[in-house]
Amino acid sequence: MTFLTLVSIVAGIMFGIGAIACVIRIIKGPSILDRALATDVLLAIAICALGAEMALNRHTDTLVILLVLAMFAVVGSISIARFMGKQDAS
Repeated sequence: MTFLTLVSIVAGIMFGIGAIACVIRIIKGPSILDRALATDVLLAIAICALGAEMALNRHTDTLVILLVLAMFAVVGSISIARFMGKQDAS
């Protein structure tokens, strides 16, 4: 087993544990802000995992997926912030 294989296994386990923790927070979150933050973190984990996969396999096939996920994360965060801002004002 090479060092790179070991690093990729450890990174995969860490990404998996983080994703499971985010899904639990999305399900159990007491407020909408907790769920929104967990969704942002889950998207960040997915982006990092795809980026690590691209680096390990030395390809750029999933770069478009990374950009789309980043766009969804930004638009989702902005829309939730605007929604909560309007809700607090009234």
